[in-house]
Amino acid sequence: MPNQSTYNNYLLGSLMLLMMIIASCARMGSPDGGPYDETPPVVVRTNPAIGAINNKERRIVLEFDEFIKLQNASEKVIISPPQVEVPEIKTSGKRVIVELLDTLKPNTTYSIDFGDAITDNNEGNPMGQFAFTFSTGTSIDSMEVAGTILDASNLEPIKGMQVGLYADLSDTAFTTKPLERISRTDASGRFTIKGVAPGTYRIYGLMDSDQDYRFSQKSEMVAFMDSLVIPYSEPAIRQDTFWIDSLTIDTIIDVPYTKYLPDDLVLKAFKEETSTQYMLKNERLTPNKFSVYFAAKADTLPTLKGLNFDAADAFIIEKSQHNDTIHYWLKDSALIRLDTLIMALDYLYTDTLGQLAPQTDTLYLAPKKTLAMYQKERDKEMEEFQKDLKKRRRRLKEGEVLTDTLPPIKFLKPKVGNIKDVYATLTLDFDEPLARIDTQAIHLRLKVDTLWKDIPYRFELVDGKIRQYRIRAEWRPEQEYELSIDSMAFTGIYGLHSDKMKQTMKMRSLDDYGTLAFDLTGGGAKALSPNAYVELLNSDDKPVRREPLVKGHSEFFFLNPGKYYARIIDDTNGNDKWDTGIYADHLQPEQVYYYPQMLEVRALWDMRQDWDITALPIEKQKPLEITKQKPEEKKERRSKNAEREERKRKNK
Repeated sequence: MPNQSTYNNYLLGSLMLLMMIIASCARMGSPDGGPYDETPPVVVRTNPAIGAINNKERRIVLEFDEFIKLQNASEKVIISPPQVEVPEIKTSGKRVIVELLDTLKPNTTYSIDFGDAITDNNEGNPMGQFAFTFSTGTSIDSMEVAGTILDASNLEPIKGMQVGLYADLSDTAFTTKPLERISRTDASGRFTIKGVAPGTYRIYGLMDSDQDYRFSQKSEMVAFMDSLVIPYSEPAIRQDTFWIDSLTIDTIIDVPYTKYLPDDLVLKAFKEETSTQYMLKNERLTPNKFSVYFAAKADTLPTLKGLNFDAADAFIIEKSQHNDTIHYWLKDSALIRLDTLIMALDYLYTDTLGQLAPQTDTLYLAPKKTLAMYQKERDKEMEEFQKDLKKRRRRLKEGEVLTDTLPPIKFLKPKVGNIKDVYATLTLDFDEPLARIDTQAIHLRLKVDTLWKDIPYRFELVDGKIRQYRIRAEWRPEQEYELSIDSMAFTGIYGLHSDKMKQTMKMRSLDDYGTLAFDLTGGGAKALSPNAYVELLNSDDKPVRREPLVKGHSEFFFLNPGKYYARIIDDTNGNDKWDTGIYADHLQPEQVYYYPQMLEVRALWDMRQDWDITALPIEKQKPLEITKQKPEEKKERRSKNAEREERKRKNK
């Protein structure tokens, strides 16, 4: 019989052998569970049948060969004709169940377009573009109409916008009836309306905020085409590729199919300018000014009658370009001290019939911060000032050398621009209207050698502004200028005056700039109005410079080096801005064209670019780099089985 020591050695050796076997097994690897499922779900049966005719069932059941998921059904699933009551769409294991709650229309083709919403439960393999159709009549309508919707102002693709057809060609159909056949745009602005019967249609786009499938609110974005749409089809050939694996092509074959047209419609969407007029709000933030805001532009200013004060010549009025924002600066100190201003405001508002009608509102305007509060703060400041002054006098008597300064006096401080480009305009902005300007106290000087020489300039009020001025001068490259303003040059309506100030500016060298010119070519240039202009844009699609088109040419001088983009605004009414459309007047928005590439301007370079605005379809003109609504990436799905085989090969 072995002793205890021999037994212990035997036990230790057995344990070590067992651990070596376990480690060896771990290095051999574990089973991989077989190949991945890379096939999408397949429909095995439906009720009713796909393409059923004379169908009366509102409950549709689709059964698949595996467990499935339904992703973003509210976004991706489109039912046509549109349903007033939202259908119930749900999954149950291997089934998708759709409950239509609206009464079925007679002799109508119904399509339930799932897009790529259906995937298998495990690997997420999408089924692809799948649509279920049936008819309540004796035949299935199979025509399709496709195209793109763009934002008319900047050619951005619009995602999630409804697009629909009317067989009713009257102008009032879009505002009184729901769309008859619908689709919805994807991330590229693309749409396909399916289940269309042969015939003649009008087509519309609608960002339907109230889900009534018609243009019922002016705030809704819309699009329409002036021409009619006639669907048709023709035979065509496409090429299908068969793969041996994820990298090797087996065969490419020609496959006949039916092509549905038109498939290149372009609708330009816009939102009409707000025409409903009403007062948004009124406020008196400070004792010396009150403001009134309106919802839409107006041709005239409101009239105002003081009920506890005399409003005659009581204000300086500052208004926006379209009279929708109006500031009233009080001139009389007695009115400024008045705690509450009571007045009757007469203006035009839009009544229930959509007509402008007179309206009178009584306003009670009290400042959020009263004059007494301001005076209390000012008194406190003056008290502190007097205390500091007494301390300074005592310290001076005692022979102390003072290095600190008194608290600053409150001045009227203009905000002065600091320019360095020869094409720029020097501006001065004030916090309140001015009562007096002494132009003799404004000096503009040019540095000649080491001396400053006075040069001529023009000082003028900026059009449409009452608190902004500009200084115009002939700026020369590489020259240094000094703007010097004496004290008391400007006095505000509340008695504050400006302090003396000085500012130097050095203009850049011409060698720092480049030049960019456009020459329009092709027949499209002749269709532009005489008021068309070119905008240079930055990488955020924002305009940085603008020049007119003169006989098909536009030139930009003194450009800072950098990357630019460009677009043309066809300003047909000559009001120097892009204008939206008006559906009731069949007025399309003003046309916009984009130069399709980025332009890099370099110093000392003169660039001339030919530009044919019809060379590319309008939906392909805007460069992708400045397109904010990017198309969804179509990822190439590499075979997971091929990836696993590649990993095995590398690990050998």
